[in-house]
Amino acid sequence: MKRLLLIATLVIAAIGTLAAQTGNKKQYRVYGVAFYNLENLFDTINNNGKYDLEYSPQGSRQWNTQKYRSKIHNLAYCITRMTSKTTPNGPAVIGVSEIENRSVLVDLTAEIDRILSQEGRQTWNLQIVHHDSPDRRGVDVSCLYNPRQFRFIDVTNSRLTIPGYETFRTRDQMCVTGILGGDTLSIIVNHWPSRLGGQEQSSYLREAAADLSKHIADSLWTLRPNQGVIVMGDLNDDPDDRSCAINLGANKKIDKTDTHSFYNPWWEMLDKGIGTLAYKGAWNLFDQIIISGTLLEKNNPDALQYWRCQVNNFEFLRDTEGTRQHYPKRTFAAGAYLDGYSDHFPTEVFLRKLVK
Repeated sequence: MKRLLLIATLVIAAIGTLAAQTGNKKQYRVYGVAFYNLENLFDTINNNGKYDLEYSPQGSRQWNTQKYRSKIHNLAYCITRMTSKTTPNGPAVIGVSEIENRSVLVDLTAEIDRILSQEGRQTWNLQIVHHDSPDRRGVDVSCLYNPRQFRFIDVTNSRLTIPGYETFRTRDQMCVTGILGGDTLSIIVNHWPSRLGGQEQSSYLREAAADLSKHIADSLWTLRPNQGVIVMGDLNDDPDDRSCAINLGANKKIDKTDTHSFYNPWWEMLDKGIGTLAYKGAWNLFDQIIISGTLLEKNNPDALQYWRCQVNNFEFLRDTEGTRQHYPKRTFAAGAYLDGYSDHFPTEVFLRKLVK
């Protein structure tokens, strides 16, 4: 009898230990935050003179309703694939660039819901934050968000000016602030100046853009020192370039990142040969989502925190032809219409919040 009682006691103790271990296992809710350069998402109407003529029925691209609708469908389909086991309803927030106006985003979000509905999935009802930038080509950055995951608070738009270059015009930086996982989060959506004229010769423009993003972040922290800040966009530079590494101060390693600096998870990814666009046979990773130290577990363990990142280089987004094989399948290449998606792969980070 004593032996039986001893065995029973040990079993009960083991069960209790197992329950305690199970009970102590941390549980998180996960949110996706994505960025996608939509590569010249223009409608068919020429609203910007010679700068817009290319994407009209009379222009060199012979851009018509059929091509436009196909582009909208392709991009929408890609976005509906941005799901995972932990984010079955897609990203909470998606920053986008190279869009002509709000109207193309209305068409895009409607097509996303049409595809989801057709597949028997819950529609996302993505909301649009848009602002007309002074960019000469007429392209803007914008933000889409799922109102069931992200509660929008406000938006500010900051203009990049270069002393001595009064005629310089590029995309404004859009700072969208809202509540994600119960915490305040600001997302600065960017499309930094291009490398036109050469990488080194144009670097000062992107360095100035990085300075502006850092200034916006510092201003946010003056008001709310513990809030999360994300700098995202097509930065037209890689993580190890001066604009990102020095001016913005985005570190390669988490342990080097203090509360009010930035961690760049894409640096090590590029080191592994993973990129978001290809040029002359080499990969670049311009499409970055850079994380503030306030979103790192070591600095703020009870708040919304960075978990992981990925390039959404889905198989269907890749070209299968000749020298372009495995590169992003774009809409046009060498003047030929490919009926593709974009010349950039989308990127995504995953943030998590401890469920208490």
